[in-house]
Amino acid sequence: MSLTVDDRLLEKAMRGEVDDALFVACVRDSLPYAWEVISGVVARMRDGGAGFADNRTPPPDEQARGQLLRVLASDAMRGALERHFGVRLAFQNCHRVAAFDLAADGAAARHERFVSPRAQLLNQSPDLVDC
Repeated sequence: MSLTVDDRLLEKAMRGEVDDALFVACVRDSLPYAWEVISGVVARMRDGGAGFADNRTPPPDEQARGQLLRVLASDAMRGALERHFGVRLAFQNCHRVAAFDLAADGAAARHERFVSPRAQLLNQSPDLVDC
């Protein structure tokens, strides 16, 4: 299961839409490793001033890797985090998470390069065959 959803939040979802703040809190609490990586990348992006930062450190174990895969493969989770942090997220090779401030000079072009087939091919490694 991707998320640990408490009964109150599940009841809200059954009655209607759930706001992003509640959903983001559920993601944060359910997937702490993914939250730590993404919030850290966003913080470095903001501190660096280049409109971009990424994480190249592989997860410590498969459970942590699974958290990144779940959060970034879900349109709902990924979209909520992008809105929460005000960034565009990108993902390569099961652990390379990147954050982009698309309003920053050159960040949109950098994002396009990052998500290109060329970038994906150049970012391959024999160590990541089974990620």
